[in-house]
Amino acid sequence: MRRIVIWSASTLGALLVLLSYSTSTGRAATHISSPAVAGAAPAAGATTGSAGSSEAGTTYTGDVMSTQWGPVQVQITVSGGRVTSADAVQVPTGNPRDEQINGYAVPVYESETVTAQSADIDAVSGATVTWQGYTGSLQSALDEAGL
Repeated sequence: MRRIVIWSASTLGALLVLLSYSTSTGRAATHISSPAVAGAAPAAGATTGSAGSSEAGTTYTGDVMSTQWGPVQVQITVSGGRVTSADAVQVPTGNPRDEQINGYAVPVYESETVTAQSADIDAVSGATVTWQGYTGSLQSALDEAGL
């Protein structure tokens, strides 16, 4: 009987250790809706935002934000005092997983930017680091546009 108890306890312990192990690609994001950008800072030697204009509106390019996975930069188009489009001109592409995550997250961020008319957008699960860089760059473009 004693052997069964010891065997059961060790099996349960090993199972708990295996289930609690997290891989580097298994990062779970939490729902974040604050415009604060912790961990994202302008990249060293990064250019500041710039503006250009066209018939469709004026474009403003935010600062390049350095994240742990790579640089993120956002460009917005403003017409009539409203953001009419947002485009991520730089996102992390260091590996296929980055491309997969950003492939589904960035279009959501771009759409939410136009809807929210601010950098107060929700993070997509699994793309929190890109969200941090995106909202930081977006806020600098919005500041430059005076919005």
